[in-house]
Amino acid sequence: METHGTHPGEWRETRSRHRTRRLRAALLALTAAGGLLLTGCGAGGGSHSSSSDGANRTGFPAPAPAVTSGGEQDGERKGSSADEIAPSPDYLSTFALDVDTASYGYARRALADGRMPDPSTIRPEEFVNSFRQDYDRPDGNGFTVTVDGARTDDTDWSLVRVGLATRTAEDSVERPPAALTFVIDVSGSMAETGRLDLAKKSLDEMTDRLRDDDSVALVTFSDEAETVLPMTRLDGHRGKVHTAIDELETQSSTNLGAGVETGYATATEGLREGATNRVVLISDGLANTGDTNADSILERIADERREHGITLFGVGVGSDYGDALMEQLADKGDGHTAYVSNDADARKVFVDQLPQNIDLTARDAKAQVAFDPETVVRFRLIGYEDRKVADDDFRDDKVDGGEVGPGHTVTALYAVRTRPGADGHLATASVRWLDPDTRAPHEESGQLETDALHDSLSGAPNTFQVTAVAAYFADSLRSTDLPGEPGLDELATQAHALATRTEDKDVRRLAEAIDEASRMN
Repeated sequence: METHGTHPGEWRETRSRHRTRRLRAALLALTAAGGLLLTGCGAGGGSHSSSSDGANRTGFPAPAPAVTSGGEQDGERKGSSADEIAPSPDYLSTFALDVDTASYGYARRALADGRMPDPSTIRPEEFVNSFRQDYDRPDGNGFTVTVDGARTDDTDWSLVRVGLATRTAEDSVERPPAALTFVIDVSGSMAETGRLDLAKKSLDEMTDRLRDDDSVALVTFSDEAETVLPMTRLDGHRGKVHTAIDELETQSSTNLGAGVETGYATATEGLREGATNRVVLISDGLANTGDTNADSILERIADERREHGITLFGVGVGSDYGDALMEQLADKGDGHTAYVSNDADARKVFVDQLPQNIDLTARDAKAQVAFDPETVVRFRLIGYEDRKVADDDFRDDKVDGGEVGPGHTVTALYAVRTRPGADGHLATASVRWLDPDTRAPHEESGQLETDALHDSLSGAPNTFQVTAVAAYFADSLRSTDLPGEPGLDELATQAHALATRTEDKDVRRLAEAIDEASRMN
C-alpha cells in the first residue's frame, strides 16, 4: 500500500515502525521461500523487466501472499494535503486496473472554456493513461509488464513507472462480433450544442465502421426510458439504424437510472452468445429524476452484469458534466469512461479506438507492486484512489478488478524515496487477470533494479517524460505536491519541447492545456 507526504523531511520513522517493517519483510520472504505458486507467470516486457519466480536475489518476494496490512490507511483523497497521511507499515501497493480518460478530457474542456477544473474531478491516473506508450505487447490475451524509473531533482526521490500493455488492436477482423446497446441521454440539458448532436454524429460514424455481423440496439431516456430500436444485426439494416439515430430529439428531465436499467434489459433480451455484449451510456451525467445513486442503479441490474458479463462503457459530453456519477457507474459496472468535447474527440473514441471499446482481453485485472524495504524508504502511488484493493485480495478472483481491451496500455506512476546509497532490487510489479472467455487466472511480473533508474527525468525516454508531465500537471490542478514537481510555467516549457520532439498531437494538446492553466494560476 502506498504512503503519502509532501516533503521527505516531514516524514520520520519510529523505531517500532522500523521493527514492524523488518518483521513483515521476513514473513513475506519466508512465504516466498515456501514455494509461492504464480499461475500462468512468465517473462515481463520492457528492458527492465524480468520473469518472476516468487523471490529475487535480495530475498524479497514478488507481490502476493495473503498478508494483512494491519495499519492500512485510506490514502490521500482528492485535493487533500498529503502530509495529513501517516506512513504505511507495509511495502505493498494493490489496485484495480483503470483505462478511463474522462477526467483529463473534461479538464481540457474546462480550461479551454476559461475556467479551472474542480480539483475533485482530477484523477491523475486518467491524465497519465491518455497518452500513447511504447511498451512491448503480448501475442495473445493478457499483459506484458514493463517497470522503469528516473531520479528527480529531490534528493533520493525517483518516479517509478509500471506499464502494462495488451495485444495490439490491429487485427480487429479477428474479434468476436459485438452486440452493443447504446443508452442515449435525450434530456433537456442535452440540447446544448456539442451534446446530443455530437452523440448522433458519433453514432452515425461508428455504425458505418461496425461489421455486418455486429448488432446494435438504441435506448433513450429523459424522464422515462424507451427502447427505440431492439437489437438489430447490421447486415442489410444500417439504414434502419441511421434512421433511428437521426430521429433522436431532446425532451425533458434526466432519469439516468431508468435509462441504465432499460438498457441492460434490452441488452439481455438481445444477448448474443459468443459475442461481446456491452452497454454504451452517452450522457452529460446530470441526473435529476428517479434514482441518482450509482450503487442502487447498478444493484438493480446486478444479475444481468454478473450472469451475462455485460460491461458498461460511459461516454461523457457537455461543458457541465456529472463526472462523479459517470465514473462510479463505469468503475462499478466493469467498464470505463471517456469524455468527448468535439468532433476530433468523438472520432478518436468511436472510430479510431473502436476495437478497444468493443473487445475484451482481460477481466477483473488487478496490479500489485512490492517495494524492497532494503532499498525503499517511502513510496506513493499517484492517483488510483478510487481503485484501491486490499493487499490480501490480489489473488482473490471474486474481488472486482478492471476490464481491459486490445490496444490498451495501463500506466501507474509512483513517487519513491530510496535509501541513501541504496543498491540492488527496488520493486517487483505483478498483474493478475482472468481470461475473458475461460475465466482462468493468469499472472505476469516484471522487476526493477536501482542501477536501472535513469539519472534524471530529462535523460529518460520521451514517453516516460510525457507520463511525468501529465502526472505533475494533474497534481498541480488538485494542489498537492509531488517530489521534484516544477511550476506550471516550467511544466509548459517541458511539454512544448516534448511535443516538438515527438510530433505527437496529443502531447501538443497537453502543452496547450498547461498554458491555459498557467495563465489562470
